Amino acid sequence: MASTIDLEKGALRRRVREQLSALTPEELVQSDNALFARFLALPQVEAAKTVFAFWGIPGKEPDTARLVRELVRRGKAVGLPRMLPEHRMEVRRYAPDKPLVTASFGISEPGEDCPLIRREDIALALVPAMCYDRRGFRLGFGGGYYDRWLAGFAGAAVGLCREAVLQERVPVEGHDARVDFLLTEGESLSL
Repeated sequence: MASTIDLEKGALRRRVREQLSALTPEELVQSDNALFARFLALPQVEAAKTVFAFWGIPGKEPDTARLVRELVRRGKAVGLPRMLPEHRMEVRRYAPDKPLVTASFGISEPGEDCPLIRREDIALALVPAMCYDRRGFRLGFGGGYYDRWLAGFAGAAVGLCREAVLQERVPVEGHDARVDFLLTEGESLSL
């Protein structure tokens, strides 16, 4: 039987999906532009040699493909998640000349032929979410991949959240990880 928090998370996911689907393509692009500008302006991005990012799912997440390409253009090693059995993930280096593989849930990820990046070599992680709250807690898609991965991460974690879906509080359980920096179109919060 589902717990109260699981039910709350499910209801919030449905509301956020509705809110995101109401945004026009132009609004999404404007939001992405503002979010990416805030992210690229972080001193932690400038200082990082290796950044763990994600390839956004259209309509559900910021379209980070161009952000990933910009980070590579700036000389950063960029890792992307590769999903593994048992709700685990690893980080593989993004190679612009190698096509991404479509995995579960429509996620694009590097193939096994891309070099593995160790967690301890990553200075900054860009963490995807359906939405965040002002405390830096996230509502993910329900698999727990990032909560498990972040539990052993010593670098800085950053979240991007469209103001349209920024929450005062998301339902939180003991294993839920939070980010160190939360960026919206209009705010940069250090948590």
